[in-house]
Amino acid sequence: MRIAIVLNTSWNIYNFRMGLVQSLLEHGHEVVAVAPKDEYTHYLIDAGCEFEEVKMDSRGANVLKDMGLIFELWSIYRKIKPDVVLHYTIKPNIYGTFAASMLRIPSVNNVCGLGTAFLNKGLVSRVALAMYKLAFRFPKLIYFQNNDDKKFFDEKNITRNNATQVLPGSGINLNHFTPAEGTKNKRFTFLLISRLIHDKGILEYIDAIKLLKEKGVEANFQILGNKDIEHKRGIAEEIINDWIDNNIIEYLGSTDDVRPYINQADCVVLPSYREGTPRSLLEAASSAKPIIATNVAGCTNVVEDKVNGLLCNVKDAKDLADKLEEMVNLPSERIKEMGSASRKLVEERFDERIVIDSYLNTISSLQK
Repeated sequence: MRIAIVLNTSWNIYNFRMGLVQSLLEHGHEVVAVAPKDEYTHYLIDAGCEFEEVKMDSRGANVLKDMGLIFELWSIYRKIKPDVVLHYTIKPNIYGTFAASMLRIPSVNNVCGLGTAFLNKGLVSRVALAMYKLAFRFPKLIYFQNNDDKKFFDEKNITRNNATQVLPGSGINLNHFTPAEGTKNKRFTFLLISRLIHDKGILEYIDAIKLLKEKGVEANFQILGNKDIEHKRGIAEEIINDWIDNNIIEYLGSTDDVRPYINQADCVVLPSYREGTPRSLLEAASSAKPIIATNVAGCTNVVEDKVNGLLCNVKDAKDLADKLEEMVNLPSERIKEMGSASRKLVEERFDERIVIDSYLNTISSLQK
C-alpha cells in the first residue's frame, strides 16, 4: 500500500515515528512523509520515504489561516494518491482529515494529547472542539494515547460513531533506551527534558528550585530542550538567560541524542499541565530512572506514585519542591528500586512493537 504519514514537523516523524516508518517500509509499503521541511527531512528521505512539503505553523491557532491547510493537503493527497493517511497532532488530525475525506481516502488519526488549546477554556477551546466534531466523523480509526483523553472525547460526543483504541503513546524502543551502569552523582541531579514553554511546567520547576535553594538543599537542576520563543506560550529568552546567569539552572541546550543526559541524571522531572503519553518520561523509564511528574492525564500513564517515582500537584511549585526534596533524601537503594520499576513498567506496557503491530494490523484490515 501507499501510506502517507502527516505531522507538524519532520523532526517529529524522525524522533517519534521512525520505528513505525521503518516497519512499514520493511513490509513492502510505500511511505510518503508529509510535513514542513526542516533539518530532519533528509533523514526521512535517506530512510526510503518520499517527501512532500506542507506549510504548517505548529505554534499558532488561527482557524481562518489554518483552513488553507485543507486545500493544501487536498492538493498533496490528490497528487501522491495514498491508499491511507496516518494523521498525528491537532492540525493534521482536523484539516488533513477533511482533505482526505474530500478525496475518499481512508484516514487513521492519532490524538497525541489535547494540547494548549484545551488547557484553558475559552473561544479557542470551543472552536477546536467544534472542528474535531466535524472532522472526526470521517476517520476509519482514532487512536488515543491515554484513557483520559479518550474519555474526554467520548463525553463531548466527538467519537460516538468512530472506532477508537488506546495505544501506549508512541511506544519506546527498549533496545535503544537501556539502563546504564553508574553510581549516584555526588550532587543529586535532576533533569527536565522539554521545549521551554509554559505548559510544560517550566516556571513551576524554576520556582521549586528557588524554594529548595533557599532551604540549602544541595542538588543540580538541569533543563534540556529547545527554546521556543516564537510559540504563543514560549518563555522569553531574556528570562531563560536570567535563570542561567543566576545559576538557578544548568541549561544544556538541545540534542539529537538525549540518552547520555538521561544516563547522567539521577531523576527525570516533568511538571507538565497535561500530556498524551510524554515521550521524555518513556525514555527516562526505559533508561531505568525514577521520575517526578504532575498528577495529570498522560503523566500518570508512566508514573505510579511511590513505585517508580513521585507525583505532584499541577501548577504547584511548593508541592513540586517537596517532591524534589523527598527524592534527594531517599536512600540510594530506594532510588535504584524506583528505576528498576520504571524499566519493568515500560517493558510490560510501552514496548514500541505494541504500537507498530497495531498500525500494521489496521493497515492490513484496510487492504481487504
